[in-house]
Amino acid sequence: MTSDSCLEKILSKGEFAVTSECGPPRGVDPEKIREKGELLKGSVDVINVTDNQTSVVRMSSFSCAVILKQLGIDPVLQMVTRDRNRIAIQSDILGAAALGINNILCLSGDHQKFGDHPSAKNVYDLDSIHLIQTVKHLRDEGKFLGGDELTIPPRLFIGAAANPFADPFETRVIRLAKKIAAGAQFIQTQCIFNIDRFKKWMEQVRDKGLHEKVYILGGVTPMKSVGMANYMKKMVPGMDVPDELIERIKGVEKEKRSEEGIKIAIETIQQLKEIEGVHGVHIMAIEWEEMVPRIAEQAGLLPRPQV
Repeated sequence: MTSDSCLEKILSKGEFAVTSECGPPRGVDPEKIREKGELLKGSVDVINVTDNQTSVVRMSSFSCAVILKQLGIDPVLQMVTRDRNRIAIQSDILGAAALGINNILCLSGDHQKFGDHPSAKNVYDLDSIHLIQTVKHLRDEGKFLGGDELTIPPRLFIGAAANPFADPFETRVIRLAKKIAAGAQFIQTQCIFNIDRFKKWMEQVRDKGLHEKVYILGGVTPMKSVGMANYMKKMVPGMDVPDELIERIKGVEKEKRSEEGIKIAIETIQQLKEIEGVHGVHIMAIEWEEMVPRIAEQAGLLPRPQV
């Protein structure tokens, strides 16, 4: 074991892991994050805290992760390289580990032009692969990137993201292999709506033996409406939402469309459980956290194992 991570312990036992995430509030009220934490607690193994997702300013992922930790929840600190240079990155990694955060998800981050401060300067001193390498270097070598030794190294379970649907498709597995070589121990994927294409990606993953080197958690997002499905299809880069799925949601009465979206999410989870090399699911119910316990229960994911 490389950390005290609940997620690492569950995955190392061969259990099918369940993770979720919550977005921090756009203010300083800690109750907002506590409410989300309490909604998810007991239904998932760990909770990701997003880091200024879509380049919109929010309470820091760091502080929200600490608030979840105080509730007895094991958080996953999401960290993007868009806003920090290597000095700030290493400092935040040490601070998080010192406060008992056991998991980190290494990301590059959405470009600032998509957010509420499009004229802000980005940093990108490191990219997501370099960030993975940095966390592993601090943890395993006990040294800063500059060469000096740490007094006590951080013990973190290292995660990364993967998008099986972005173009060009043939490079997706190559990029995954690079992240694994850099030190990624678990992977959370982009939302899966095109299950057939995901299966093709997983075939390539297995062909290279990567499913034996990293834990892969498939991303699942319940659709609330036809509008949400169309937005994700047309406006979110790297998202693959088949027309048949949109037509299926459109084909039920308007007041029942959110129920159909939940049903599709449950069916997706059940299919993911049958795919060799998939070690869990990452349920991203965007500002709909109250649905996660129901989805987990109806997908046969409860009760969660105790570690």
